[in-house]
Amino acid sequence: MWKRYRRTVELLQALLITGLPFLKINGESALRFDIGELKLHVFGTVIRIGEFYLLLAAILFFLLLITFVTAIFGRVWCGWLCPQTVLLDMAESIAGRFGLKNRDTLRKILLLPISALVSLTLIWYFVPPAETMQSLFVSLPVTAFFIVLWIVVYVELAFLGRTFCMSVCPYAMMQNALFDKDTLVIEYDRSRDDTCMKCDSCVKVCPVGIDIKQGLSTRCIACAECIDACILKSEPRGMKPFPNYKGRIMRPKTFWMGGLTAAAGVLLLALLSLRPPVDFLVTRDQEQLPEGLNRYTWTVCNNTGRTLDLELETPPETSVIGQHTIQVRPYEVSRGKVLLKASKNIRQVRFTLTGDGISIGKEAGFL
Repeated sequence: MWKRYRRTVELLQALLITGLPFLKINGESALRFDIGELKLHVFGTVIRIGEFYLLLAAILFFLLLITFVTAIFGRVWCGWLCPQTVLLDMAESIAGRFGLKNRDTLRKILLLPISALVSLTLIWYFVPPAETMQSLFVSLPVTAFFIVLWIVVYVELAFLGRTFCMSVCPYAMMQNALFDKDTLVIEYDRSRDDTCMKCDSCVKVCPVGIDIKQGLSTRCIACAECIDACILKSEPRGMKPFPNYKGRIMRPKTFWMGGLTAAAGVLLLALLSLRPPVDFLVTRDQEQLPEGLNRYTWTVCNNTGRTLDLELETPPETSVIGQHTIQVRPYEVSRGKVLLKASKNIRQVRFTLTGDGISIGKEAGFL
């Protein structure tokens, strides 16, 4: 029965999404966007907002991945992996165990704690879980976000539900342009229509209320509920189910689209691995100082998973006044200012950052 496989996939997906913020790599969440520092923690590395080329590469990869999966596997995301489908299936499955009489009311009650957990999970992708729980109902921003998200998620799940998939969801609308005759879909076998019992079990279990016997519908989410319902009726008669998955997965499009997606993934990994261990920036401050003195602002970004102890060096004819020994924690940014005094007239000064096997220089003007 397909439902058994779907429930397993849904449970794994729910555990993955909920548990990912708790997974620590290099002391940080495996996946979290730090709003204060404007940087994205991604499985042990960091992408800063200033590294726009990495963000573009990541967006390109995910767009190609979505296009590839949709063109080949159809609405597998909608029926098997979409968080909305997972949450609604979970609530409906639990409510169904208590009978049909108050099923809808019980489903709405169950969605209250589920929506609260979803709200917390969304916040965990921006604020670490431990910090979130300490701040909840103490910090006004965290509490406000939690309550607002809880209300929005609950209203959407409890009252809009599957209607969202059929009318509002932009991904569902986009899929029509990506499907072809070989895309994996659920289709009713019209060649055997005369042997169908017309029990309408497939219609009764459909979560989006379509009749698969009427042909393909853009509202179908490929959840396979109709196949399971038909198996219960057809199998005792020694017949195959009338609706079933249809499509051709292994075809030329699979290879060239899969190749493009894999190439984008390799490009993203290559860009991440080729980043310099340290990004170093020095700028001269625009302020009036006595002749022979200039003030500079330096920024050091550590792109490695280890703490770096670095030294800021300048040419012999200059002397540094201020912090010139720098320690930068893994994937952190350190900033500071120094005064530079020159013993003779110079136009340019070279700042060199050395230490831990690193040597990087930057030129700056001197007035």
